[in-house]
Amino acid sequence: MRGLVIVLLLVALSGCATTMQPPEPRELTLAAAPEATLQEIVGLLMEEGYVIRHADAELGRVEAVLARWPGYRVRAEVTPIGQGARASLTATRGGIPLPPHLLDPLLAELQRRLGLAPR
Repeated sequence: MRGLVIVLLLVALSGCATTMQPPEPRELTLAAAPEATLQEIVGLLMEEGYVIRHADAELGRVEAVLARWPGYRVRAEVTPIGQGARASLTATRGGIPLPPHLLDPLLAELQRRLGLAPR
């Protein structure tokens, strides 16, 4: 009987555990070389006050954190697609995923820097 109570208690408690969903990426396909795209992302993040924690040009990945409050973390990944590149950005704050639309200003500025902004 005691074992049954323990098992039921464990089952009940495990139902309360929540798993964090990974951040949903905001993606943009660009008619620019992947190397140039990654370089512009790094420059843009630095100008916006982010500190680049990790960057790997071969893998096309960058991780940056905002150097001031509220402490956002942005991850960017650039992959080659045909003659261009796909930029994928995700953001978190305190480990909690942020809505992807918050990355739109960064992607719009990236397009402008690459000379691809709509007129």
